[in-house]
Amino acid sequence: MAVYWGEKRYHSLDYHLRNTYGEKLYRLSLNGGMTCPNRDGSIGERGCIFCSQGGSGDFAAASCLDIPEQIRQAKAQVARKYRGNSYIAYFQAYTNTYASPAYLKEIFSQAIACPEVRILAIATRPDCLPPEVIRLLKELNQIKPVWVELGLQTIHEETARFIRRGYPLPVFDRAVTDLRAAGIEVIVHTILALPGETPEMMLDTLNYLNQADVQGLKLQLLHVLKGTDLAAVYEARPFWIPTLEEYLELLGLCICHIRPDMVIHRLTGDGPKSLLMAPSWSGDKRRVLNQIQAYFKQNDLWQGKEFSYGRKL
Repeated sequence: MAVYWGEKRYHSLDYHLRNTYGEKLYRLSLNGGMTCPNRDGSIGERGCIFCSQGGSGDFAAASCLDIPEQIRQAKAQVARKYRGNSYIAYFQAYTNTYASPAYLKEIFSQAIACPEVRILAIATRPDCLPPEVIRLLKELNQIKPVWVELGLQTIHEETARFIRRGYPLPVFDRAVTDLRAAGIEVIVHTILALPGETPEMMLDTLNYLNQADVQGLKLQLLHVLKGTDLAAVYEARPFWIPTLEEYLELLGLCICHIRPDMVIHRLTGDGPKSLLMAPSWSGDKRRVLNQIQAYFKQNDLWQGKEFSYGRKL
């Protein structure tokens, strides 16, 4: 096997950043103070079924702080484990393009004005990218690189309805087309082991993304967090949650089918331990990542092993 990604057997974000920027960049989770159309009544009021009250931004700063102060505090928090001085400003909580273009320009400009911020990363929904926001992101991308992370989770409409995603697949396709036309890198968030989905269905989602013009991928293990509607479902009718061993096998299958040039931004996930209901083993992130690497090596697995350009899997 030819290894192109250092010691790891997949195209990791860390490898990509070091190759592109010559150093590691640390992600600073920021809060733009926005909500979500799936919470304010525009689409729904309870959000996606798995989403906590923090809107997937449980590690982000408080929204009452201005952006420069959030950056200052976030840098102080990571100083113990990161000795560098280069960062990704990551707007994570809720839907970070769900506001007026004027407001978005203000907060995003404040973030990239920080000399140490090298990249602006924005998590959002595909149905919250109107033309005027795309134009703003294109302008900002001329100053510093802009990444947009789209929450897709799955291509399967039945699952999408169950998790209350709130938009059909063509909306995602349109968002990718518009962002790429503007020169914006696209990262897609997917969730493995959603209730009712088989490994074959998960591979369907990954194969769909292999054919799409997307540059990065997050593989998120499904977490059941206390206080979510998913937790209520799990308590009433427990569904399959993989053991660590089962997840390693599933992840190995997935990584072998992912396009080799796709940057892997995440292979698992670690929800807040105070909220985590299941799977409990996912709370030990360092152990999980070490086990993943060992599993790939022991089984001679690598990203793209089963991928072939020009054919569908």
